[in-house]
Amino acid sequence: MLKVSIVLLMLALLASLGSGFYFLMIDQGDKTKRRTMHSLGVRLGLAICLAAVIVYGVATGQLGHQNPWDVRPEPESSQSEASE
Repeated sequence: MLKVSIVLLMLALLASLGSGFYFLMIDQGDKTKRRTMHSLGVRLGLAICLAAVIVYGVATGQLGHQNPWDVRPEPESSQSEASE
C-alpha cells in the first residue's frame, strides 16, 4: 500500500509539472493570471507529502534496500558457535 501511494504521488507530481508548463506557455507572462504559481504551490505540497511518506516508510521498516551487493552482518550467535 505504501509503494502504491508513492507511485500515485509521483504521478500527481508529474501532472502538476505538466499543468504548470501548460499554464506558463498559455499565460505568457500575464501578471493578472496566477495559475502557474498555484501549480507550483500544489507541486510543493505534493513533494512534501511524498517526502513524508518515504520517511515514514523508512522509519517503520516498510521501505528498505535489498541490494545484492549489500552483505548484511551475520548474527553474533552464529559467529560464536562457529569459533567453538
